Amino acid sequence: MKCKTRMAAIALVGLALATASGPAEAQGTYPVPGRTLRLITPHGSGSGADILARLIAPKLAERWKVTAVTDNRPGASGDIGIVAVAGAEPDGYTLLCVATVFTINPFMKKHPPYDPVKSFAPVSLLATSVLSLLVAPDLPAKTFPEFIDLARSQPGKMNYASSGIGSPMYVTMELLKLEAKINLVHVPYKDAPSMFRGMLTGEVQAQIQPLQTASPQVSNGNARMVAVMSAGRAPAFPDVPTMRDLGYPNFAVESWYGIFAPAGTPAPIVAKLSAEIDSILKEPDIQAHLARQGMTPVGGPPERLAEFVQEELPRWKRVVDATGLTPE
Repeated sequence: MKCKTRMAAIALVGLALATASGPAEAQGTYPVPGRTLRLITPHGSGSGADILARLIAPKLAERWKVTAVTDNRPGASGDIGIVAVAGAEPDGYTLLCVATVFTINPFMKKHPPYDPVKSFAPVSLLATSVLSLLVAPDLPAKTFPEFIDLARSQPGKMNYASSGIGSPMYVTMELLKLEAKINLVHVPYKDAPSMFRGMLTGEVQAQIQPLQTASPQVSNGNARMVAVMSAGRAPAFPDVPTMRDLGYPNFAVESWYGIFAPAGTPAPIVAKLSAEIDSILKEPDIQAHLARQGMTPVGGPPERLAEFVQEELPRWKRVVDATGLTPE
């Protein structure tokens, strides 16, 4: 099965990159010094994708003598920024720096505005980030088992926060509800600060957040971390158990971040971008910065991201189908 997945991913990369004739840059003049390279992220300032885009852009500018800018275009659960890149000129100067919503959004709409495979050329799987389960600091439950017991004793009376239906935090909590057989009520918020205020005021009792967002709140006593969703424990919180530690052997979910180009971008451009970004991710200062944010750099060739997307799509389709969500 893995071999078939890998071959399908490679074939999809070839399809996304195929072009009868490309711009001059495809013949070896990419990038042209002085040109502007734009990294569009469909997420807000301070998000994981935003952090990565702002790390990579100046490195590309320095190495290639181009102007590299980051462009935040949040909205519509990320669709606004994603669609903007899907329709951009496939010349290597407009890129998408996106997170997990990229493989969730298509299942949330009857008529998705983009195809995660056909609309883009994979460039680089940048990093992954641990997701954590947080509970309110004044909640009687101090551990994950206690939280589950409390939720089961009060079905439909405890609330959880997310940034909206279809967000990674939402679908991961919905997956947890299915696996743990608990009934929590969803309360959407516009951003992470609002979610933590809701937790402190008692509006919500739990939420799932990436480690880089959760860490300062846990340190300040505004939340208690009772589990991480990754396959292994987070080095920054070695005492916090994984879902596998807690008796859920098949529950392993992480946030991920990748860079894509519009479909039709010439293969030589994609290859050059991928190799350069892979080199940047190996720089000690970049790795140290990502470690402080709770992220693990990945890198690798475009095929690695293509294969990863192929593995993610059926996972989130199963979750959306199982939760009974009706696409908009």
